Amino acid sequence: MEAIYKIILIFFIYSICGWFMEVLVAIVKDHKIINRGFLTGPICPIYGVGGLLILLFLSKYAKEPIIVYCMSIIIASIVEYTTSYVMERIFKNRWWDYSDMKYNINGRICLETMLPFGFLALLMIYIINPAIVNFLTLIPSNTIKIVACILSSIFIIDIILSFNIIITLKNVSNSLRCDSTEVITRKVKEIILGKTFLYRRLLDSFPNMQISNKKAVLKAKIKKNKAKLRQERAKQRKK
Repeated sequence: MEAIYKIILIFFIYSICGWFMEVLVAIVKDHKIINRGFLTGPICPIYGVGGLLILLFLSKYAKEPIIVYCMSIIIASIVEYTTSYVMERIFKNRWWDYSDMKYNINGRICLETMLPFGFLALLMIYIINPAIVNFLTLIPSNTIKIVACILSSIFIIDIILSFNIIITLKNVSNSLRCDSTEVITRKVKEIILGKTFLYRRLLDSFPNMQISNKKAVLKAKIKKNKAKLRQERAKQRKK
């Protein structure tokens, strides 16, 4: 059981470090502090999942850094693509979009953002993770268990809170009757601006998110096509 609690702590360490890395990138790029995580707290689970997968599958290749580098890019790409796809299917929102960048796949991942993860994986395998493991060996088992349970509880509460916010936005988008994703996105963003900080911070975290309501868009297009067809028939009768 102690090994499981240590794995949980490693997950949170990488998730929190990933959040700080995203914040630092935002500071350099946008010159302001932005909570880049999907969740409300200072945590990016995608980094925790990716970190654990890299350690699980690539630790045995520690003597072959080229393999670690290449395989970590593949693992990171799969994790990010899957996360983007699943979140869009669940919430009907496209949270990030790399369509304007070269060598992207469906706008979900791109080579420019994946290459740095190879170097990050090398840093993890050879420096960061050994230091984390050595640090955890110095902590009593009961303390590791307590900290892991506390962090897990906070994490679950954050997930519930954040999901509730996103479900609210999803319901808002479903209530709109618009004929394009762009219009729906703009109207939902206008509604977000009138809500609390927990909602508004999503605009800073995901400025390029696209909110869709495929049923509404499809119905609107069908309605337009029917109206256009009636107009054409009316013109033909007049002739």
